[in-house]
Amino acid sequence: MALEFAKRIRRIPVYPAADGYALDDDVALLASNESPFRPLPEVVAAAQRAIEGVNRYPDPESSTLRAALSARYGVPPNRIAVGNGSCDVLLAAGEALLEPGAELVYAWPSFSMYPHLAAATGATALTVDLDADDRHDLDALAQAVTVATRLLVVCNPNNPTSTAVPAAALAELVERVPPYVCVIVDEAYREFSTLDDPDATVDLLGDHPNLVLLRTFSKVYGLCGLRVGFALCGSQEFRTAVDQVRQPFFANAAAQAAATEALRHQDEVARRVEHTIAARLGLEDGLRELGLAPADSQANFVWVGLGEDRDEADVVRGLAERRVLVRAGTALGREGFLRVTVGTPEQNERFLAGLRDLL
Repeated sequence: MALEFAKRIRRIPVYPAADGYALDDDVALLASNESPFRPLPEVVAAAQRAIEGVNRYPDPESSTLRAALSARYGVPPNRIAVGNGSCDVLLAAGEALLEPGAELVYAWPSFSMYPHLAAATGATALTVDLDADDRHDLDALAQAVTVATRLLVVCNPNNPTSTAVPAAALAELVERVPPYVCVIVDEAYREFSTLDDPDATVDLLGDHPNLVLLRTFSKVYGLCGLRVGFALCGSQEFRTAVDQVRQPFFANAAAQAAATEALRHQDEVARRVEHTIAARLGLEDGLRELGLAPADSQANFVWVGLGEDRDEADVVRGLAERRVLVRAGTALGREGFLRVTVGTPEQNERFLAGLRDLL
């Protein structure tokens, strides 16, 4: 007799992870929106020191890291949740807020983890189309909210379309949403946006207890492999709830130490953002020279349609044969598109040269 699993296992989609993790260094890994910059030596050293004490459990409160985040963002430590990546906090929010009969609202296409929230909890997902410029239609999102809505998620900048809306527009959205609805703004790529100051949304937390800002050390800080993210919360109740539904010790010692050290190097963060934006603009120009029209990216990746007469799978396969890995749009919610991470200058040029050959 075969094992019998819970019904929700059949509902939960498999996360569309990118290929390439076992490949050698000569492959241009432009599929997972990782940073091409390695961690600073000081960050590596902090993680190594923490590893020397891993016969002990990590601090279950992430006290040192939360204090450092509080100093950086001006949010009280008791309103900061830390997790094994920002996805950990996101999934915990689903567990804490959603149940059968409740509703979840988000735009589509957007981050591939959002469908997991409703599938895992039995809640109903209400998806809203992006606008003609592949940005969030905030008016449509607000109109989708009902008395049954418990959670509304806005990915800004949006993954996979790279687009963003300004903080002022988000402020208007939060004003329109009833206070019983938790609004999570997923800001994994916030530092790369040039629309306004990366900290502009933090100012909204003081007036909106139902607002949560999700951020991560995986992108601009280059700590994907350690999995550490955080949430800046409008209320302590949210942080308490998401901690309550997770296993203890959800942020490992090396991750906490590395993230705490990384926060001390904001000048390096600014330098890496500047280099990434310059490379992003060059990548967009290169795509336009090929006759393509990339979206207006505010992230560390670009989103571009291939046109009706080109086969997405053939292009992705052809790039892989040229040792360039990108993400196919089909896996991310829209056929005929590519999502391409901004890499090193050599990687970006290899991608453009390969695409030029294929087109």
